[in-house]
Amino acid sequence: MKKLSLWATLLLAFSLLLAACGGSEGDNAGGSEGGSDYELAEDGKFTFASSGEFAPFSTTNAEGEMSGFDIDVAQAVAEELGLEPNQQKFKFASIVEGVKTGRFDAAVASHTITDERKQAVDFSTPYYYSGPQIFTRPDSDIEGKADLEGKEIAVSKGSTYAKTAEELTDNIKIYDSDVTALEALSNGKHDAVITDFVTGKEAMGNGFDIVAKELLGRSEQAIAVAKENDKLLEDINAALEKLRENGTLEELSKKYFGEDITTDPEESK
Repeated sequence: MKKLSLWATLLLAFSLLLAACGGSEGDNAGGSEGGSDYELAEDGKFTFASSGEFAPFSTTNAEGEMSGFDIDVAQAVAEELGLEPNQQKFKFASIVEGVKTGRFDAAVASHTITDERKQAVDFSTPYYYSGPQIFTRPDSDIEGKADLEGKEIAVSKGSTYAKTAEELTDNIKIYDSDVTALEALSNGKHDAVITDFVTGKEAMGNGFDIVAKELLGRSEQAIAVAKENDKLLEDINAALEKLRENGTLEELSKKYFGEDITTDPEESK
């Protein structure tokens, strides 16, 4: 009887252990509860990268903290995910690789969706829309793309604008950020800069001695996430949709740009 009682007790304990294990798996369902379904660089945190060198999308203060439109969007997304925002400043040209290898959960750094980048990472739905534009000094006779052949064009490293410049000239100067390229142009260097029209407009508003010329196209900017991290991407898209519907994205856009750049211009036609 004692042996039978001992086996019954052990069997009951084992059953309770199995039930507890099964219960914990069920409790972890749902990415919005602390990100338990996500593959995260750091538990409980939404670790996102941005350059901190792309005003007004991201800038860095003396303490090393970043602020700007991209940063506010990332923090709003983190809140919707139920995660603590964890910003990481990184060189723009290397951010996608950092996301791909799992160093960061996401890039919220004004990355344009391109076929080349889609081979390395997955993209969310766009959180704003923009396009490349030519910027010159006021005394320049450059008006459009046709005038750039053979000219010295400055662009930021790793940007889609570098590829645009390569189609026009072999004389390309690379900078770590679009803002420093525009500053160099304003100070008398190079013939032109190709960059996002919003960034150029902001630089003009900050006193840079430059003018806007031909707009070269339309682009979609989105959050980059590592491939296979499907649940995180799904919930980021859901968060962006909610932020779009409740007006948060538009509010943030008007805060930094004075206008809404988060609505697809094709839909407003």
